[in-house]
Amino acid sequence: MVQGVSSEDTQAPVLLDPVTDTAEPVEARAKRRRLLRILRNVVIGILVTIAAIWLVLFITKGRFLKGPFERTVGGMIERQVKVGGDFQLYFAPFDIKFLAEGLTVSNPEWTTQRHLFAAKRIDTRIAPLSLLFGKRRMRWLDLTDASLDLEWNAARTANSWTFDSDGGGEPFEMPVIDRAKLVSTALRYRDPQLDLLADLDFSSIVSQDARIGDAVRFTGDGRIRKTPFTLIGALLTPNATVARGRNKLVMRARAANNRIDIGGTLPSLADIEGVPLAVAARGRNAAELLGILGIIVPQSRAYQMKAQLVKRDNRYRFDKMTGRFGDSDIAGAFTVRNGGPRVHIDADLSTRTLDIIDVAPFIGYNPDLVAKSGYETAARASGAAPARLLPDATLRAEGLRAFDADVRYKVARLRSDSVPVSDVAVTVALDDGLLSLSPFNFTMARGSVNSDVRIDWRRRPARTTYDFRLGATPMAQLLGGFGVGEAGTNGTVKGRLELVGDGDTLHDSLATSRGRIAFIIPQGTFSTRNVQLAELDFGVFVQKMFEDRLKEPVQINCGLVAFTVRRGVAAADPILIDTRKNVIVGRGGFSFATEQMDLAFRADGKKFSLFSAQSPVGIGGYFSEPSLDVVSLELLSRAGIGLGLAVLAAPPAALLAFVDVGDASSAACGPVLSGATATKQRTRDGKPRDDVGKGTSGKAKEEGRKKFLGIF
Repeated sequence: MVQGVSSEDTQAPVLLDPVTDTAEPVEARAKRRRLLRILRNVVIGILVTIAAIWLVLFITKGRFLKGPFERTVGGMIERQVKVGGDFQLYFAPFDIKFLAEGLTVSNPEWTTQRHLFAAKRIDTRIAPLSLLFGKRRMRWLDLTDASLDLEWNAARTANSWTFDSDGGGEPFEMPVIDRAKLVSTALRYRDPQLDLLADLDFSSIVSQDARIGDAVRFTGDGRIRKTPFTLIGALLTPNATVARGRNKLVMRARAANNRIDIGGTLPSLADIEGVPLAVAARGRNAAELLGILGIIVPQSRAYQMKAQLVKRDNRYRFDKMTGRFGDSDIAGAFTVRNGGPRVHIDADLSTRTLDIIDVAPFIGYNPDLVAKSGYETAARASGAAPARLLPDATLRAEGLRAFDADVRYKVARLRSDSVPVSDVAVTVALDDGLLSLSPFNFTMARGSVNSDVRIDWRRRPARTTYDFRLGATPMAQLLGGFGVGEAGTNGTVKGRLELVGDGDTLHDSLATSRGRIAFIIPQGTFSTRNVQLAELDFGVFVQKMFEDRLKEPVQINCGLVAFTVRRGVAAADPILIDTRKNVIVGRGGFSFATEQMDLAFRADGKKFSLFSAQSPVGIGGYFSEPSLDVVSLELLSRAGIGLGLAVLAAPPAALLAFVDVGDASSAACGPVLSGATATKQRTRDGKPRDDVGKGTSGKAKEEGRKKFLGIF
């Protein structure tokens, strides 16, 4: 009987894998071998293809890729790319060789130039793996007659070097360059918001092993807000520049008689955003410098300043500013902001010592002329008539609607020979031609002055509102510059000036003004020497002189020196000072238009005086040349009467012409201390005063029953 063969005996042989010592079916092993052969063939095919491509490119130099290159690169950056001449793109042997003649890359349609980049010839070697990983790297760059145009759009929301139609793409990033040769390279930069255009020409550059040398120098010119400028500069760390490191830049520009030096370390040649830059400027007139930016300020004397500039978006912040203008110092910080309908300035400034000559430009004087020849000469140079002191030069209102400002300014001390002024603090606000100095506070002779000045340049001519309020101030300090000593004087004065006028100059605004000026003198004492000379009471003066009591003070009960101003003419309304022994009254006034004065003061005694002139003392002339007339027509008349009595009767009779019977009525101090007008003044008995005029005329001879000195 033949036995059958089992199924186990008919199965395929199982082989042991010599490596893993495990069993592997023959079919699986064969399948794996087929896959390996396929992979090998694919790799060989790829290598052969690459070799073939390399060979084709090497033989043809890749010139046939000119069209695809223009289309592909142009599509990637959304710009038109053109090669006007020879084109090569191949491996040589492993780096990518790229050569293009007449290469241009277009600009967006909104720019003023056709091309962002143009070069007569560009020849470079590019590390191929750097295109896929990390920073792009050029082994060699040879660039001839290249130009680069960098522009911002009008709204400053897009620029020409950011490759995206809406400006939201990534900006061009400069690759690492190992060796370079650049000949005749030019760069153009345009910022419409600043109205800035600059054209730079770079000197030829040759680098080796990623090192250029000591510096890359450039020159250029351009304009900013229609002001031409020239500049020179250098990259002092060019080796860091080509390696995309830090770029140490120094640059000097000259414009409108000013020199500006800028230095700093930039992350890239065209990027100053958020980078601290050291800025120093000097020139003959700071107004010329600020005028470049459209900021209109009064002219100054020669200045020099330095600060740290940081740009962020449309804001240019100047910090740590120190400097001088004329004989004054200045420090602080300010920000210039573009982007709105007008340039805006925000500033916090301070001065330790402000020379009064450097204040002159703010009211229309030429400070250099003031320093050389005085205020009267400077006034004539401004267009003022002879003998006038107020300047007639416009305060440049035409530019005050081109920018806005918020400025806070403090001055520790004003250097002046006459009036001691300190602790000045003013807030300046300019909004579309409406200029206000409010509050405008300072200390004058230990008295506080609080004021507000408002100039509306939106109307023609400009309307100016003046409001100055003088707190109680010691007269000895206030008049110290005019020869009044502190000994024997403890009186004070307070007052207010409120005027409104129309005009583009200080003179015109005051010459058309209306309002009131009043100074109140409360109870106190004043030096006898000064008061008695003013009163011309010879009897009391001689008596005190012989008794050697010249420094004995005169007791002041109350006093008011006030003027009502109409159409630029100030009329005394009233001038009334009540002392223990006399009542001093004044008539007349002055004109802001002609700057002439016609004031007369007289003293009536409250008690008998044997030798009393009791004749008006006249103050006439002009603001610039005042005159004091102590021998008035009335005094000469009294002298004539005395001489006649001496001839007709006896010499002692001549003294009768100078006798004062002492009938002056004391003043009621209530209306005086309240600053009331002449018509509201009363005697101590409550009767209306008839010796203080009516406050309606600026001419001394036109008011009152008694004869006062007339100058007009």
